[in-house]
Amino acid sequence: MNNKTFRKASLATLLAAASFGSLAQSTPAGNPDQVVVPEVDRRDIEKPKFPSNDFEVGLFTGTYATQNFGSSWVYGARIGYHITEDFFVEGVYGQTKVSDELFRQILPGGIFAKDTEKLSYYNLSIGYNLFPGEIFIGGRRARPSQFYIVAGVGSTKFDQQTKPTFNAGFGYRVYLADWVALQLDLRDHIFSLDLLGKRQSTQNVELTGGLSFYF
Repeated sequence: MNNKTFRKASLATLLAAASFGSLAQSTPAGNPDQVVVPEVDRRDIEKPKFPSNDFEVGLFTGTYATQNFGSSWVYGARIGYHITEDFFVEGVYGQTKVSDELFRQILPGGIFAKDTEKLSYYNLSIGYNLFPGEIFIGGRRARPSQFYIVAGVGSTKFDQQTKPTFNAGFGYRVYLADWVALQLDLRDHIFSLDLLGKRQSTQNVELTGGLSFYF
């Protein structure tokens, strides 16, 4: 190879190296196929804030369906203590008046000595909060809420008979403020009676609503 040919080869090599270096500097780092860089805004999520007050007192009213005697208005009071965020205990007292009007149309004198007979009960129950969450009032305002199950034992007094009673059901409460909640309950009171000539176990469904106060 003569000097002229050698100089041409060296010049070509230097030009190729310079072009490669310039291309490498102009190529952006990272993924060459990525065109749009995603921008995700983080959302601040607030958990429902349930009242920290442990003691509860409340009043309720609704309907009590006495088996074989129809439905009547019931009212009562409750007192409770929330052991943890999940478990609570409560004592309940309620009363209603039961009519034997339907039986008086068939049997002379009816079943009771009077047209109506007082039914009262008390029970001690334990509850468990299954689904704590929130209920939205309007578009932006939300209040804490809880769906719970409850069961317990007690006693029912009806037509001079006092009977052991088992109750079970479920309910839903919505906290209107830290110190007050709206509460709905559906419960079945199970006890035996001997009013129609034979002893039988009765199912007595109660549907109530009321207010509970916390302190």
